[in-house]
Amino acid sequence: MLGTVIALVGVIAGMTGVAIGLLALRSARSAVEECLDMLGRQRLPGGLVDVKAIRDVAVFRYDALAEMSGRLSFSVAMINSLGDGIVLTSINGRTETRTYIRPVRGGRGIHPLSPEEEQAVRAARLGIGPDVVPQSHWR
Repeated sequence: MLGTVIALVGVIAGMTGVAIGLLALRSARSAVEECLDMLGRQRLPGGLVDVKAIRDVAVFRYDALAEMSGRLSFSVAMINSLGDGIVLTSINGRTETRTYIRPVRGGRGIHPLSPEEEQAVRAARLGIGPDVVPQSHWR
């Protein structure tokens, strides 16, 4: 009886391990595909890669102020294949406009980024651009 219980527990543990392994394999394959897609976008006609050239641009337009509609404010991310670049943000109101620029290193802002700037950087890194819809519409 005890041997049967131990064997049953062993079978269940083995099946659980296989299921976890299959899920990990699926996740790894997805990550590899995403990396290959990103590498494919870096190739120049001669097969060379210029990692410092700006390659991804995304524009995220939004209403920054309650008094202004029409998505006149925007954040533009300009990123190279290393994830380095800038985010240029313009906040537009009725009587004034403010413009900010923030550096980006490795896909992250050196200084804290606003949620809109984060979406622009993420969209640029994923190649979703140049005009970005809100993140809730991404797959």
